[in-house]
Amino acid sequence: MSTTTRSRRSRRNASAMKMVGALLALFREAAGHTQRSLGEIFVVGEQQIASIEQGRRPLKPDLAEQLDQLLDTKGALAAALAEMPEVDLVPLWAEEFLDQEREAIAISVYDSLAVPGQVQTEGYARAVFRSRVPVYDEDEIEQLVATRMERQDILHRKVPPTTSFVIWEAVLRDRLGGREVYVEQLCKLREYADLPGLTIQVLPLGRTSHAGLDGPFVLLETPEHQRLAYMETQRGSQLIADPDGVGILTQKYAMLRTQALNTEDTRDLLDRLQGEA
Repeated sequence: MSTTTRSRRSRRNASAMKMVGALLALFREAAGHTQRSLGEIFVVGEQQIASIEQGRRPLKPDLAEQLDQLLDTKGALAAALAEMPEVDLVPLWAEEFLDQEREAIAISVYDSLAVPGQVQTEGYARAVFRSRVPVYDEDEIEQLVATRMERQDILHRKVPPTTSFVIWEAVLRDRLGGREVYVEQLCKLREYADLPGLTIQVLPLGRTSHAGLDGPFVLLETPEHQRLAYMETQRGSQLIADPDGVGILTQKYAMLRTQALNTEDTRDLLDRLQGEA
């Protein structure tokens, strides 16, 4: 699939979400509600209603049905959502996390299996999706790659979230996708390592202790300063809001950062790996 085709598909995605958002705004105003009053009724907050209306956050089916009932819209929002192009639909097990990630003011990521999606190159992302068993078809792969690249826009906002990555060195020694993809991915990580407000640390091989043996996870801080954690498994995922559960993973991440190379040594390692490639 060409870059032009992917761009058209991306615009179609954005416009579909904006269409649903515009419908919500129209119905809300006709019913005499503000974004704040509607957010308070559904305990989702003014900011989430605003994000849906602006097309930056998808409207979920259960909320659409509740809004249709409150605003007396005869099922219009639920119907519009049901007719949204399939490519717009994010798997339900990841949807809530992606919603929260778009709005987060701080993101912390530990990964021991692959380069985190937020900093993957297009070629590396394609290699990740091509490794899936059972396999995706090529159209599905290109849709997933385009969505992943769009997701990285959060790191380039005018005021981006404060972001931290800890990546196990084994990930950087693996040559997923071949040498060309590997070199390009190293270059991107090295470039991102110099971005303000973003830190990359490598957890080196050979450590005698390792706080991340239970697997990868992500920590998020929302604009309301709520702390969340997210973990993926082979068959789904879990978004954790319980303070005790989030606290445990926060402690693990703090320990991982002490066990990892500091940012300067990480940049040196990335430079060496590029030289060895």
